Amino acid sequence: MEGTKGHILRLMVMGVLLGTAVGYRAVQTPDYDDTTTPEILNPSWMATIPDFFSLSDVTMPGTHNTMALYGGSLAECNSWSLSLQLRAGVRFLDIRVRHARGNLTIHHGISYQYAHFGDVLKDIVAFLKEYPSETVLMRLREELSDTQDIYGAVVRYINEYAHWDLLWHSREMPIMGEARGKLIILQDFPGPDMGLRYNSLDIVDDWKVSSLQPEEVEKKWRSVSTHLEAAAVANKNLMFLTYSSGASILAHPNSLARRINPRLYEYLTAYSGQTKRFGIVAMDFPGAKLVQTIIGFNY
Repeated sequence: MEGTKGHILRLMVMGVLLGTAVGYRAVQTPDYDDTTTPEILNPSWMATIPDFFSLSDVTMPGTHNTMALYGGSLAECNSWSLSLQLRAGVRFLDIRVRHARGNLTIHHGISYQYAHFGDVLKDIVAFLKEYPSETVLMRLREELSDTQDIYGAVVRYINEYAHWDLLWHSREMPIMGEARGKLIILQDFPGPDMGLRYNSLDIVDDWKVSSLQPEEVEKKWRSVSTHLEAAAVANKNLMFLTYSSGASILAHPNSLARRINPRLYEYLTAYSGQTKRFGIVAMDFPGAKLVQTIIGFNY
């Protein structure tokens, strides 16, 4: 385990150096966007989903390593702020906190993201106050260190920057009527129940993509498409989560997303106009039209 962590740290350092040294021009396409502003906003798309629908039956866009906006091309996974991601229609957040002396800072590996967990909560509270028809799902896990005692710090941050009643306090999957206006924590850390358990979902996260060689990209895409196909026909009481993201020293998140996101967009648009359940699709640098396409399967 320590060897693996050390290897990851070395990769992160190299990624920071490479990302700093090599500039690039921001790109905004239907499937990929590394600009600061999405071209389409969908802030209240859940409003028309019937109250009796199970949340596990909703197809929703998400982002991998939601707050990873800084640190060079190996560390960065998104370019829209959290507030804009929510307004673009993203409803699944992947939040990584580093725990040090009771503080919860946002990190992607060694890369500090110039925010803390309170900033995340404040943005979610503001969004749900403005759009009470919506719900936000948040995977929460510890990054870099492994203290195994973040529960108390999480509780303190929630009480300070949000409020306890904001949360969905059950391991049971809510229906939309119960989920509206709530933050649903997908708990990926030890401690008493704070919401749904992350490991209760059916998850595919084959993030290790060794290179951008066509066979490696194809292998990653097969993992994604196979899980999406399974989600479409599986038990609707089971929530599916598919990560289209991946990385390595030879396949930085933005470079891989430029190859996977177009295939994802092409795959999904082939089903346009149909009501289908694909579960949560968590992406790096999604384009706004890709986000909108995912939302469209609920109608």
